[in-house]
Amino acid sequence: MLEKLFENGLWKSRFIVILAVIFGFLGAVILFLVASVDIIGVAKFVITNVINGTHPEHFHEDIVAGIIGAVDLYLIAVVMLIFSFGIYELFISKIDAACNEESENCNTILAIHSLDQLKDKIAKVIIMVLIVNYFQRVLHTKYETPLELLYFALAITALAVGLYFLGKVGKK
Repeated sequence: MLEKLFENGLWKSRFIVILAVIFGFLGAVILFLVASVDIIGVAKFVITNVINGTHPEHFHEDIVAGIIGAVDLYLIAVVMLIFSFGIYELFISKIDAACNEESENCNTILAIHSLDQLKDKIAKVIIMVLIVNYFQRVLHTKYETPLELLYFALAITALAVGLYFLGKVGKK
């Protein structure tokens, strides 16, 4: 009797993860909003400069850096969504709304069946965030010697090879 009571309480304690689900989702919404505001800021910057007929020194780099920064935030928001959906499906319940009621087809984009699968999906998106962040930083880097350009080319090659092998992970 005491064992059954304890096990029931222990099993129901899994619902504490609802906090991670709610606040992870809230974090994703906030990041989506901030990234969208950043895009609007870039658009205002471009429109203002076009209307005034000005062309600041690093105009193109600033525009691309602003947009890449927003993409970076969007990707982090996606990580938060994947985390929230994954934790919910692992600890609480399968998300019924992901399945079409008329057929047995389920949307498996965010379907998570194990902690390893959740970890793999999050890791892939985090790697993409790091790559996007790298390119954002590269935009404002000054290359003064041929050796620095060679290092840049090698870094791009290493990223491409890494992405190739990352795409092969989990595929047979």
